[in-house]
Parts: sequence; C-alpha cells; structure tokens
Amino acid sequence: MPVEFLTDEQAASYGKFNEEPTRPELERFFFLDDEDRKLIAKRRGDHNRLGFALQMCTVRYIGRFLPDDPLDVPWAVVEYLGEQLGIEDVSCVKHYTERKPTAYEHAWEIRDAYEYHEYDDAEWGRKFRTFLHGRAWTHAEGPVALFNQAVGWLRRHRVLLPGVSVLARKVSEVRAVAEKRLHTTVARAARRADAALPGDLVAMLVTPEGARFSELERLRRPPTRTTGTAFARSLERVDEIGAFGLGRVRLSQVPPNRLASLARYGLGSKAASLERAEEPKRTAMLTAVMRHLEAKAIDEALDLFQVLMATRLISTAKRATERERLSTLPQLEKASRTLSFTCVPTRSPRRTRCSSRRSPRCRSWRTGATGCWPRWTGCGSWSRSARSARRPRRSTSGSSGASPG
Repeated sequence: MPVEFLTDEQAASYGKFNEEPTRPELERFFFLDDEDRKLIAKRRGDHNRLGFALQMCTVRYIGRFLPDDPLDVPWAVVEYLGEQLGIEDVSCVKHYTERKPTAYEHAWEIRDAYEYHEYDDAEWGRKFRTFLHGRAWTHAEGPVALFNQAVGWLRRHRVLLPGVSVLARKVSEVRAVAEKRLHTTVARAARRADAALPGDLVAMLVTPEGARFSELERLRRPPTRTTGTAFARSLERVDEIGAFGLGRVRLSQVPPNRLASLARYGLGSKAASLERAEEPKRTAMLTAVMRHLEAKAIDEALDLFQVLMATRLISTAKRATERERLSTLPQLEKASRTLSFTCVPTRSPRRTRCSSRRSPRCRSWRTGATGCWPRWTGCGSWSRSARSARRPRRSTSGSSGASPG
C-alpha cells in the first residue's frame, strides 16, 4: 500500500478537524471580513448563510472541503461564526444538508471566488511536482516529513488537497526517484574518477581466509586504547582508507546531507547486505561509507594524539615539575626560618630604630656606611647589647656593691 508509512491515526486525521481550534486559530482562519460578509449575504435563510460560512472557513483552515459531511466541525466553530453573523439559534445549521446539491454548489462558488485550484490542474500540478522533487533531493527527510511538507505547500498555494492515498502515492514516487538519482550520480562520479574504484570497494566486502570479518568491518572499528601502539594503528588505518583516493571523486552537485544520510545507511548495514545490493546502489553506498570513514579516521587519530599528549607528555612534565617544587620546600623552609630569626625586631620599631645622630655608638653611622636606616633592627640589637655590656652587674649574694674594676 502506498500509505504504509502513515499510521492509521495519521491517515484518519488527514483533511479533517482533529481537535477544537484554539482562540488564535479562530481569529485567524474563522474571522469574516467585509468581502466574506458580502458573499455570505447573498444566501437566503440563516441555515444557508451559516453553512456557507462553515464551508468557506473549513477550506481555509484544513485545505479542503469536507466530502462526506460539511457540518462535521467542532461546535465552538459554529458558535463563533453564528456570533459574527448575528444568528441567535445556531442549531438551524442542521437544515443545511437537507438538500445535498446545495453544499456542492456552495463549494464550487467558494472555489471560484477565492481562486482555489484543483489538484489535477496542469499548471499547479507542475509547480507542485517541481517543489516536491526539489525538496526530496535537497533534504534527507523521511516519508512522513515529506508528506507534511507537501500538505503545507498545497494549503499555502490554495490547491485543494487530494485524497490521502493519492498524495501518499505521489510522495513515495518522488522519494524513489530522488534515491535513484542519488545512487546514479554518486556511482557515476566514482567511475569517472577511477574505473577500477568500484571493484576495489566491492572487494572490501569479502572476508579474507582465516579472518572472522571483512576488511570493511575492520576499517569500521575505531581505536579502543590510549597507547602508542593504538595510535600507530590508527595512522595505518588512515593510510589504508586514504589509499582508495576518494578525494578524487567529485560530488559537489550532491547535497551534503543526502550524502551523509547515505553513509549512515551504509554504516548501519552488514557487509553481506551491502554485497547483495544492486548496482548502482552498492557502489554509491560504499563510496559514501568510505568517504565518511576517511574523515572519521583522521578525527579519531587526532583525538587519540591529543589524549596521548595530555596523559603521557604534558601530565608527566607537570608531575615532574611538582615533584621538583616539593623537593625544594625543605630548603625554602630552612632559609625562611633563618631569615625570620635575623629580621624579627626585639623591641617595638619606635624604640629599637637606630637614629644615627642620637646614637654615636652605631658602628654604621661612625663608619659612614649607607643603609643604616633600613637596617634598623641590626643597629638596635647592637646598641642594646652594648648598653648591656657597660651596665654594672649585681651581686648574687644580695649586696649592692659594684663589681671590682
């Protein structure tokens, strides 16, 4: 089925009121301006005017006329339109469908008055297909996302929505055409760069004798250890991938996101699945995978080199510097203790500071040496010791006599 990518809920909610519109949506899509009121005023009877307004705002909101029941709308919408039209009893709208041709005639009149286009229109059908093909080629979107983009384009350009099966089938066809174009373009570019390149890429899918996995599986595996041997192997891996010369393949006309999506699909597939794929899809996927692995291998090698530099070189140097600094701490402590014993003053600065003019006993002043004032501690200590030496000693026996000269 062409609608298999849509769930049952998505298919059932297509082109219908899924929930009650919010207040901003009511003011945007269900507000009646002067032109709307002039067209509605031509109807006879409140039920016809209200039904005509419902169809007018319904196609504006969901992009199509309700084919089965034009009154299958939330009751809040009916009340909002009845309030604008001045209809007190909005339940009269139930009489709108008593004559079935009336709803179809009003729908055709609304289509012509507001210039809505049929989906089968030749000009607008060509514009829609152009948009859909361009969107599928430039965006790596899934089918549901492309389906929603198609619905949005039709609503913006006032093209009436077709049935859900018709639109889903068109989306599937466009995606198939875009994928075929992508595979053909990439494979042709690979052959143009080197005629032997597709064969070399396919040879990687074969498992060598005595090995448990193919060469492609081996090149896929990144380094898992932070050692010098692992770094050497990562460089060898870069050289092996670079030997294919994929930089010669010119893919500037292919959107990068489409090429990245193709590479992700190939990386997620087993080697046996890639080997069973048909041409040119197999060559295109292998080319995209190897281009992706080439850039990824270089990045992983650089990351491993950065880790090795940080753990084996920079961290080792930091630890050596820290050990050297810690080894000098005892010497620094000894020097600091010596300096503290030398520079700590024995009395207050005002009393121990040496005044060269008042203390003729200061040797620095007598010899005329400079720097006596900054080194006041030493001068004060010498003066104090000199005064102590000239002071007479007291007798230990309690007598107050002077010591014999």
